Amino acid sequence: MHFSPSSQPEPSVSDQPVILGFDPGRRKCGLAVIGVDRMVRYHQVVEAESAIDTIQNLRQQFPISLLVMGDQTTAKDWKQKLNHALADPLRIIMVDERHSSLAARDRYWQMYPAQGLVRLIPQSFRTISRPIDDIVAILLIERYLERLVN
Repeated sequence: MHFSPSSQPEPSVSDQPVILGFDPGRRKCGLAVIGVDRMVRYHQVVEAESAIDTIQNLRQQFPISLLVMGDQTTAKDWKQKLNHALADPLRIIMVDERHSSLAARDRYWQMYPAQGLVRLIPQSFRTISRPIDDIVAILLIERYLERLVN
């Protein structure tokens, strides 16, 4: 069961390597695939039980070179699960995910601007109608890429 609107992979313009972002959780996980050109190729929130299958499917669709994962709550358990479950283990980079949920709220409103009268409500008072773990996964990749540049 997917929690976010359908976010089907777009055909890749090139075979350039992409990065898989993973925001692990106990009940749900955020996934995102971003190219080194910083273009988002895929993002979705999935139930935790289907995260590994989804990752395996994404690896068949995209030339994933690395997995970037948040370093908080369930990260150590997930890292072990991934290393054991994936036939061809991915290189996993842990990224500081402090304040990522708050940043994901802001990014959500950039990606999906409020429409109609909702625009008049201050952003901090608006409710988001779906989980944003996939947007957290996008931010984790961006944090990793930013760390490379600096």
